[in-house]
Amino acid sequence: MSKQIPFRYDFVGSFLRPANLKAAREGFENGKISADELKAVEDKEIERLINKQKELGYHVITDGEFRRATWHLDFMWGFDGVAHEKTKTGLPFHGEDAMIDDTYLCGKVGLSKVHPFVEHFKFVKHFEDENTVAKQTIPAPAQFIEQMIMPFALENTSKYYDSTHKLAEDIANGYKKVIADLYDAGCRNLQLDDCSWGMLVDPRAEELFGTDKKGLKDIQELLVEINNLAIEDKPNDMTITTHVCRGNFHSTYASAGAYDSVAEVLFEKENVDAYYLEFDDERSGGFEPLAHVNGDKKVVLGLITTKSPKMENKADVIARIKEAQKYISLDRLCLSPQCGFASCEINLQKKNSGQNCSLLKKLQKKFGDNIKE
Repeated sequence: MSKQIPFRYDFVGSFLRPANLKAAREGFENGKISADELKAVEDKEIERLINKQKELGYHVITDGEFRRATWHLDFMWGFDGVAHEKTKTGLPFHGEDAMIDDTYLCGKVGLSKVHPFVEHFKFVKHFEDENTVAKQTIPAPAQFIEQMIMPFALENTSKYYDSTHKLAEDIANGYKKVIADLYDAGCRNLQLDDCSWGMLVDPRAEELFGTDKKGLKDIQELLVEINNLAIEDKPNDMTITTHVCRGNFHSTYASAGAYDSVAEVLFEKENVDAYYLEFDDERSGGFEPLAHVNGDKKVVLGLITTKSPKMENKADVIARIKEAQKYISLDRLCLSPQCGFASCEINLQKKNSGQNCSLLKKLQKKFGDNIKE
C-alpha cells in the first residue's frame, strides 16, 4: 500500500475543526478543562474524521490537524530554542490578517526530546488497516527557516546565529530526529507542507524578503538545501512528499504567482517523491513548469478548491488533467484539493468537505490510466 503513495485521488490533510473541539480548546486555554479532557475530545473527533475518510473510500487517513492551532507553528514550538506569544499585528493575507502567534527564536535550535507530533501520529497509526495508510503532515524545513529569516524576524535571529547555514544545519538535524522517530513509530507517509516557494513566486517577493533578484535565487538554493539535508537519511520504504501552496486562511491567500521562476530549483533539485501543487485558480499559473519535474517523481494536481462552496464541474477538471498531460505523463499524475480545509483552527470560509471529497472519489473513476472521454 505504501508503494502507491501518493494515491490517484488524495487529499492534503487538514479539515474543518468541529464546534465542540474548538469549544474544548477554548475551555482548556481558559483553565476550565484539563489537558486530559481536551485530549479526550480530540481523540473522539479524530476517530470520527478517520471513519469518514474510510467511508469515502480514501486510502490515506489523517488526524485533520485537530490537535494544532496552526498547520506549521505548533510544530516549531516543539523544538528547543523556539518561543511564541499572542500576536498584536498578525500575518498579512489578501484583505485580512491571520491572528496567529508570533513565533521566534529564543536560543539555539535543537530537539532534546521526542517531538509531540510523534505521539499524535501513533494515535492515527492505530486506525490503519489493509486499505489505508496514515499520513503525517509537518511544515517543511524551508518553512521553518523562512519564519526566522524574513525581515521581521532577522534582527532577533541574529542574536543567536551569525550564519544562516548554521541555522539551516541545526534545523535540519532536528528534522532528522523527528523523521527517525516517526519512522520508528510506523510512519511511511510523510508530507512536508511548504508555503515558502509561494512567497518566492509572488511579484512582491523582493520586497517581502528585503532583497534583489540575485538574493531571491540565493534563498531558493537555501530552501532546497535545507529540505534535502533534512531528508537525506530517510529510509527507502518511507515516502516523503511536499505540498506547495500560496497560503490559505479564511479562504483567502498570502501570495500569488506561477511556479515558473522556482521550477528549476524546486522540481529538479528537491529530493522528494511527489509534489502536491496548488492549481485551483489563475494565481497558480499554467502547467508548463511541470516539465521540470524530473525522474519518476509524481505530481498531485490540486484542481479541487477548498476556498469556495461552489463544486467543480467534472468535465472541466478532466480537461485540465488532459492539459497537464502535455508536460508530464498521466501515470505520474494524481488528484486532490489544492490545500487543506483548515490551515488553522480559525476555520476557512464554509465549504462542505464531505462534498468536496465525494467529488474527488467520483472523479477518480474517470481518472484512471486512460482519460479518453
